[in-house]
Amino acid sequence: MKKNSILGLSLVFATSVFGQTNILNASIPEEIGLKTEAQMQLAEDKPLEYGYVDDRDILYSKIVWEKIVLDEKVNFPYLFPINETNIDLYRRSLFTTLWQAVRNGDVTAYTDSYFTEPVSIKQVKSALVYEKIDDSGTDYMNANGLTEDEVLANQSLLPEEYWIREEIGPADIKEFRIKGMWYFDKRQGELKYRLLALCPAAPEARFKNSDNEDDKTPIELFWVYMPEARQLLTDAKSFNNKNSAKPISFDHLLNSRRFNATIYKEANVYGDREIERYIPGNALMQLLESERIKDNIRNFEQDMWSY
Repeated sequence: MKKNSILGLSLVFATSVFGQTNILNASIPEEIGLKTEAQMQLAEDKPLEYGYVDDRDILYSKIVWEKIVLDEKVNFPYLFPINETNIDLYRRSLFTTLWQAVRNGDVTAYTDSYFTEPVSIKQVKSALVYEKIDDSGTDYMNANGLTEDEVLANQSLLPEEYWIREEIGPADIKEFRIKGMWYFDKRQGELKYRLLALCPAAPEARFKNSDNEDDKTPIELFWVYMPEARQLLTDAKSFNNKNSAKPISFDHLLNSRRFNATIYKEANVYGDREIERYIPGNALMQLLESERIKDNIRNFEQDMWSY
């Protein structure tokens, strides 16, 4: 009986992760995604371990921050699906994957990319969810002798039509911000990249439908330390548009840099100031400065060799 219970739990877990498994052999929809315990053990996937790099082997390094803008087609695998109601359980957006992990306590969320202070779920929710009582609701409360504290403690006291609610979802994520280090490994004679941190960015929920574009400027919701989240991102799969039988893990996508990103900050003597702070109000010059930083990193490797 105990063995059957364990097997049952394993099959339920498999359904949530591998949505297309057994699709050709299922006799009823509930059998889609089911795997035997032996199949699950064979299918266990772990992230490819980073090789050990001694500090003495790093001849050169440069830390940069980049923006992965989700409006660009090449970055769509990180945005979609935005409607996760009527779709396979294994298909979830990168934002949903990270946010669920933070809520479940699987990874730690931080306020910034330096990991100085963990951020609480309540703090993140304050940016993701906005709730307000409209004027009619205030009149209703006065007529029924209700205080705002009572209503906030028990929202069922106030009918739904008196609430203004806005919530940030996968469709509202405008970009992902990443922090990584380019370094030259003198033992292997190669310039390499290591992704260190990841952050979803979106407008605050209260400004979601604002007519003022300045209010819709994306803010950093929370930062996640990449090495801590690698197993999570390996288990989560992105849809492969060329072969739906072979989804690609988010860990693979990110570490292989299968995205288009723009540098918006580099480590510098001015407290790691952003490009827009010393080149304000000129998007073209900001983009050229980003390319200049990128070229400097790339040229370092080229300059190591003489022909």
